[in-house]
Amino acid sequence: MEYLDLPALSGARGTVRLPGSKSISNRILLLSAMAAGQTLVKGLLDSDDTRVMLDALHRLGVNWHRLDSTDDYRVDGVGGPFPVKYANLFLGNAGTAFRSLTAACAFAHGDYTLSGVPRMHERPIGDLVVALRQAGAQIDFTENDGFPPLHILPPSPAGGGAGGEGVASGGLDGPLPNPPPAGEGVVTVRGNVSSQFLTGLLLSAPLLGREVTIRVVGELISKPYVEITLNLMKRYGIEVARAGWERFAVPAATYQSPSEILVEGDASSASYFLAAGAIGHGPVRVQGVGRNSIQGDVRFAEALARMGAEVGFGPDWIECRLGCADKLHAIDLDCNHIPDAAMTLAVLALFADGPSTLRNIASWRVKETDRIAAMAAELRKLGAAVEEGADFIRVTPPARLTPDAAIDTYDDHRIAMCFSLAALGGVPVRINDPKCVAKTFPDYFDRFAAITTTAKF
Repeated sequence: MEYLDLPALSGARGTVRLPGSKSISNRILLLSAMAAGQTLVKGLLDSDDTRVMLDALHRLGVNWHRLDSTDDYRVDGVGGPFPVKYANLFLGNAGTAFRSLTAACAFAHGDYTLSGVPRMHERPIGDLVVALRQAGAQIDFTENDGFPPLHILPPSPAGGGAGGEGVASGGLDGPLPNPPPAGEGVVTVRGNVSSQFLTGLLLSAPLLGREVTIRVVGELISKPYVEITLNLMKRYGIEVARAGWERFAVPAATYQSPSEILVEGDASSASYFLAAGAIGHGPVRVQGVGRNSIQGDVRFAEALARMGAEVGFGPDWIECRLGCADKLHAIDLDCNHIPDAAMTLAVLALFADGPSTLRNIASWRVKETDRIAAMAAELRKLGAAVEEGADFIRVTPPARLTPDAAIDTYDDHRIAMCFSLAALGGVPVRINDPKCVAKTFPDYFDRFAAITTTAKF
């Protein structure tokens, strides 16, 4: 196994230009593909997940090209469903691509097979399939009910039925075998497993050619990610009317290219550098996101402030330093609004003045790995006492971090990036399989090294 040995670090200071947001990049690529007109996408993230989406769109008949050696792309929209009607799509472990393309292919009137890596086949998608079947989609699970791989056939002409009989969702609360009859033009989806299910439905609904109302059953998690979806749909000419987080009305319309659109820097990735500024005293500034960001993970900065860090904002930058405080404060926080950035808080808890509890993080269980179990295991290697539950983790920091911990990363980019921060505790840390960061941030460790200082003993 490959590994990266990080030396003991004593401080962090500097400025980092963030790569583009994965969540925004893949949404913009799909919207640009379905829109009428050509779109110049500026600052697209160059990573495994976006390459998966670009390859899938190419196989589905969408023409795009990269401009020279930049991160700018021109995408020729098809103005509706995909023109290629037969395709086998391998989507790796890219959840944003798999969920949204499942919905878009379901209404593209073709024969498609969608598969991924073994972990992708363990990630639930049954709730989305049940919802799509209500709108007439024909989707079969080719291995295990409720999970990929999927076989999609052209939708039935009638549509609108309840559908989904006997299909396990594979979700956190068991099956949803018979969703209540939704009524003409109404689709129901459960909201407590992944917000990507609702995002997929919202993005693909215009392909049906009729107004569709989506009703969310239960609590919707990760609401800020749905906000990103709604914001971007509006940029492409479709405004969704909603009643709270329970009902969303998508009009019958065709997406229209905005001609040009800029991808924001990744707010989840910003969390590692801002946290470095807090642990390593800073200041560390990230550029590419700021007070005007449409991403919910910028609220990670609020959690930093609660822990005693000093945080400043500009229109497209955020800066963090620890200031005069000797230690960060422990927190007890509902993290439903920042599920990805909350992983960074779990490592920050190693440097707090008492036990910290992160709550409402059940979605961690169905990500690239079971992130609650994985984070608990690796935090213990550094000497922390950790309690984990179905939807929470509680971290009690050690008096001193255990040196030379070998951190397993579970093929999960965020675990690798999170635990690089432990080296700022003045101890060497080994990161196993460091190249897993290519999923969203291929040169992360180079950027991290550029703002950190090696400890001198």
